[in-house]
Amino acid sequence: MSIASVALSPALEEVVNFPGFIGRFGLDLDDPILIFLSISGSLSPLRVMESDLIASVKLRIQSIKGFFVKKQKLGYDGREPARNDSQVRDCGLADGELLHLVIRLSDLQAISVKTLGGKEFELFVERSRNVGYVKQKIALRENELGNTWDHELTLDGEELDDQRLITDLCKDGESVIHLLIRKSAKVRAKPVGKDFEVSIDDVTHNHNSVDGRRRLISPQEKPKDFFVEPVVVNHEIEPPSLVKELINSTIEGLENGNGPIKSSDGSGGAYFMQDPSGNKYVSVFKPIDEEPLAVNNPHGQPVSVDGEGLKKGTQVGEGAFREVAAYILDYPMTGTRTFPHDQPGFAGVPPTTMVKCLHKDFNHPNGYSFSPENTKIGSLQMFVSNVGTCEDMGYGVFPVDQVHKISVLDIRLANADRHGGNILVSREGNDGQIVLTPIDHGYCFPNKFEDCTFEWLYWPQAKEPYSPETLEYIKSLDAEQDIELLRIHGWEIPPPCARVFRISTMLLKKGAAKGLTPFAIGSMMCRETLEKESEIEQIINDAEAIVLPETTEEEFISTVSAIMDCCLDQHSRN
Repeated sequence: MSIASVALSPALEEVVNFPGFIGRFGLDLDDPILIFLSISGSLSPLRVMESDLIASVKLRIQSIKGFFVKKQKLGYDGREPARNDSQVRDCGLADGELLHLVIRLSDLQAISVKTLGGKEFELFVERSRNVGYVKQKIALRENELGNTWDHELTLDGEELDDQRLITDLCKDGESVIHLLIRKSAKVRAKPVGKDFEVSIDDVTHNHNSVDGRRRLISPQEKPKDFFVEPVVVNHEIEPPSLVKELINSTIEGLENGNGPIKSSDGSGGAYFMQDPSGNKYVSVFKPIDEEPLAVNNPHGQPVSVDGEGLKKGTQVGEGAFREVAAYILDYPMTGTRTFPHDQPGFAGVPPTTMVKCLHKDFNHPNGYSFSPENTKIGSLQMFVSNVGTCEDMGYGVFPVDQVHKISVLDIRLANADRHGGNILVSREGNDGQIVLTPIDHGYCFPNKFEDCTFEWLYWPQAKEPYSPETLEYIKSLDAEQDIELLRIHGWEIPPPCARVFRISTMLLKKGAAKGLTPFAIGSMMCRETLEKESEIEQIINDAEAIVLPETTEEEFISTVSAIMDCCLDQHSRN
């Protein structure tokens, strides 16, 4: 594994003390800590204060170098900061000492880009990115090229679709992608040794397609060795038409020979399902047996010995149920979703359902045959077109209401895995209004609060008060009604998870009613460090110390409510 590391050599220490260095880079001698990123011979100093959060340092590194926050590892004196919400001073750093950065580059792909004008440059892109993202990177680097979305990227004579993943294209470090700026022509490239010979064909004389479109493969040309079926628990509940369309479009894509495309991102098995044309994704399938720490996990993770998932308080094999539950409980503003009508939820969780699916391209470590024992059960979620995730851009551009809607969902469901990478960013309307879409809810509904993590706590929007409309929505929530609704849909939520859900919903409702911001409420649920319990955990401990062993669940929740009121009164006074 190759790495990029940060360290000050004696020569670099001389550079730091050389007259004019501070003025050149705009650094202040009073800055307590300097970080120097040394990657491929380049040096980039950063201004870091003791009060900076580790999360903000990582975000700044991401914005400058493009390395995802989740790929970064910061450390000092052999230790790694426990949490993103800890401060730089918590690492034990003193004036003049160094904070080391290690970036794992095993997932990066070097891409050489060449224009028809002969200009060449190199990009480093994570393998989990797609061709569309490469075009964005080129557009940012080469403004004179104009709108790169009108251009073609080709490799080995193949025009690359924007949705294609880099990991599927660049199998070795010498692969080259050519950007050719010619709207009226298609470019064909063939390898000549380690180089490429490029030729241009007139698109008006395309003999291999009809009307310039890709020829579709008829179902007769492919053996039908797959199936997709909904998992029906309650036949009295008719699924929404969007869910029906979701399943049908997934089937149509498979019938046309467009198999699942495994995502290289994430710690579990996730597959992009394509439409009939093969030009876009329509859904994402996550099999239960390929979850993190599950028996058929495709990333080689060890099987959980006690059944607990990657996040404390979750169980391996329940992620798909939690994904579906998040969609069911994401009510519209008007109240509980009335099936089968299509009503977008308050937070915008994409339509999600449970399905049975059989296909050879899923992970079958013991071999594959078209037989019932190879059938996968998992969640199928509608694919949402996007321009990236919240990790890809600065949080300052996100509308307050979009951040708030996700905060309501995360607090209510006690999400143990909300980071910038599982919030999609889209643009809608003629003015390009930003819309945030939350995905990946397999670690919601835990049986303890220990691992609750909300990335949006670090964003300034979280310190703004909820709007009257959002407050009305929060006021309408009913945990007991939600638990019953999940039971009707087939998930009997385990009692410890139900308790956490009741308490998290209670905290959201009571905190919002007292005028607390998402930041204030969310901070009560999240630990400051791994060892220090959150305020909500302390409230539960106090309640458990008061009640008798034979106390009913209703009495226990009532005790929690009384203690919570005292804590919230103190917060509202502050």
